[in-house]
Amino acid sequence: FLKNETFITALKMTNKVDAGPIYFKRHLSLNGLAEEIYIRASHIIFDMIKKIIKENYSLTPQKGLISYFKRRNPLESLVNNNVKDLDQLFDFIRMLDAEDYPKAQINFQNFTIELSRPALRNDCIEASVKIKCNKEK
Repeated sequence: FLKNETFITALKMTNKVDAGPIYFKRHLSLNGLAEEIYIRASHIIFDMIKKIIKENYSLTPQKGLISYFKRRNPLESLVNNNVKDLDQLFDFIRMLDAEDYPKAQINFQNFTIELSRPALRNDCIEASVKIKCNKEK
């Protein structure tokens, strides 16, 4: 469902988005909440920028197809039947818990229940909840 680690890739800019040759890559842990991951990523990126400025790197051409990802929309943040257990639900909530992301949501009757700041316990998830009424006034 979710990997524990990914890479941040430093690319040389070209006239095509994300198509330039590669300077180097660094590991990024995906543990923690999305906001924590962003903070870790920003430190890694800052260090990568300093290295590129100071050192001379040979560039490696990219291989394979270039992937583009659209910005997530609120419908994609609805908890659905693909989430089978607490670990999957925790991952779903935590990976949407960052600024400018539509939070994990559950629709119930005339309400939207928005979930954030999850903590996985032994047999439950504790989270902040915001409930919005969907009724027309």
